[in-house]
Amino acid sequence: MASIIKRGNSAYRVEVSNYKHGINKKISKTFKTRAEANLWALQQELTKANGVDLAQRETPFADFFERFVNIVKKSDVRPATFVNYQRVIPIVKHLFNDIPLSRLNDTVVQMKIDEYALTHSRKTVHEVLLKIRTSLHYAYGRGLISTDFAGLVKTRGLVPPKRNKALSITDFKKLRQFLLKNHDSDFNILVLLALETGARRGELLGLKSFDIYEYGVHITRSISPTSNDTRLKTEHSRRNVSINKEVYTILKTVHEKTDGYLFDPDGFHQSAKLAKLLKSLDIPRTTFHGLRDTHASVLFANDKITLDYISQRLGHSSLLTTQQYYLALMPEKQHVLDHEALDLLNSL
Repeated sequence: MASIIKRGNSAYRVEVSNYKHGINKKISKTFKTRAEANLWALQQELTKANGVDLAQRETPFADFFERFVNIVKKSDVRPATFVNYQRVIPIVKHLFNDIPLSRLNDTVVQMKIDEYALTHSRKTVHEVLLKIRTSLHYAYGRGLISTDFAGLVKTRGLVPPKRNKALSITDFKKLRQFLLKNHDSDFNILVLLALETGARRGELLGLKSFDIYEYGVHITRSISPTSNDTRLKTEHSRRNVSINKEVYTILKTVHEKTDGYLFDPDGFHQSAKLAKLLKSLDIPRTTFHGLRDTHASVLFANDKITLDYISQRLGHSSLLTTQQYYLALMPEKQHVLDHEALDLLNSL
C-alpha cells in the first residue's frame, strides 16, 4: 500500500511499495498538497493492480529507447531501417538525459524536439520524431506511460533550400541530348537511365544484365550504402519500366561487374559527380533524386498520361503518394486548374 508522509508545512511525500522478485523497489514522489498526493498514490496502486512494474516507469527514457531499438526493432525492421534507429539513440540520450518515463508528456517531449529543431532541418527532425513516437506508442502499450500522447508532438525545424529540384523541360532536353551523344562512361549511362526511368538511385545500382529486356528494365532490388539488404523500399517498388530503343541499345553496352551488377556503387558519390557534370553543361544543380523528380514532372506535364500510370512507373505504394508528389512538383499547375474551374462555373 502507499504511505503519505507530511514533510514540513507544505510538502507531502508518497511512497509506494513495488515488490518484484522479492525485492521492494519503492517509488516515491513529493507533492504540495495532500489531495495531489492521494490522487497520485491511487493511480499508482491501480497501475500495480494491472500488473505494471512501477520501477520501469522510473527508467530514464534514453535507456528505454536504447533497449527498445536493440531488442524490439532489431528483428522488426529492415537492416537499413535498424541502422537509422540506432543513429537516433545518441540524439535521444543527449536530449532527454536522465528524464524518466514517468515524467514524459507531450509538453516535455515537444520542448526537447523544439530544442533539436533549432539546429536541424525539418526533415531530419521529422525522422527523429517518428522513431521517438514509435517507442512512446510501445511504452503506452506496455503500460509504462499513462497516456498515448505521442501524436500530439509536432515537427519543427529549419527548412533549407531544396537540393533535389526538378530540372526544367529545357534543361531536361539539354542533359538528355548530351547523354545520348556522350555515353562513353557507365556514369553517363546511369544518369541517362535515371532520366529515362525515374527509378531511385539504389534501384538503378541494383540492376543486373538479366534485368534488361527489350525495351525496358525489371526493378527487383535496391542497393543501400548502409547495409547489404537489397530489398526494395515497398512491394509496389517491384515493377517493369519501359525505355526507348536508343536508350536500350546504349544500356546493352554496359558490362556486368565482378559482383554481378551493371553499375559500380563507387562509394555512393553519384550526386557529387552529377553536380560536376551539370556545372559543365551550365545546368542548375540537383541530386539523383532530383532526376527522379524531373522524370515525374515531365510525365505530369502531359495531360494524356494518367496518374495511375505515373504511380506504377515510379513505384509508389499508393495513388495518394503520387498525388502528393504531383502537388509538390507542380504547384504552378494549381493556377491553371483554378482558372479552368472558374471558367467551368461561369459557363453554367
